Amino acid sequence: MIEFFFKGGPVMWPILILGLVTLAALLEKAIFLISEQSIRNPKLVQKILELAEKGMYEEAITMGEKSKYNVAQVIVEGLRHRNSMPVDAMIEAASAQIEKYSRGLVILDTAVTLGPLLGLLGTVTGMMHAFSIVGTGEIAGKQAAITGGVAESLIAVSFGLAIAILAIIPLNFFNARAEKVRRELEGYCTRLELILKKAPKKSSNRMDVEMTH
Repeated sequence: MIEFFFKGGPVMWPILILGLVTLAALLEKAIFLISEQSIRNPKLVQKILELAEKGMYEEAITMGEKSKYNVAQVIVEGLRHRNSMPVDAMIEAASAQIEKYSRGLVILDTAVTLGPLLGLLGTVTGMMHAFSIVGTGEIAGKQAAITGGVAESLIAVSFGLAIAILAIIPLNFFNARAEKVRRELEGYCTRLELILKKAPKKSSNRMDVEMTH
């Protein structure tokens, strides 16, 4: 592998840096998702909503504050601002939670685009190297150098494409996961909004709970 790396020419160094950054981003996102999965507690959220339905807001807030589950944190923000703008508070809190899922995805998106471009650059430099030898007219005894230039171009584009392939599948997965979380938060926010509207002395104005990524 090391031998192939050095045969890929100088473009392999930025490709290497891109690959390391991509791997670091993937590792960070994997650890984050494992951590988030371990603190999921839908039953707790259901209990919080049941307390809110009974008007036991402070008890619901106290219960939610003990959890790191993102849904519970968003619901707690809505309950804290139940007498002013609960939906706005939940939207802001939910946006902060969704941002956690989107963090680092720009690196993977960059890798998907930049990897093949760096490989293409390596192809250009490798072919330039090969054609520069052909252009001298002294091909005899330099076949190895010519094939080396062709090999340089193929190795660079192969590594660049490998990084893009490595990044695109997790990128799509993490994007889908962020969208799923967005819909989940939106659903719970809607439920709490309906609960608060049924409470006494609450405005009946319709409020939009749509959350943008």
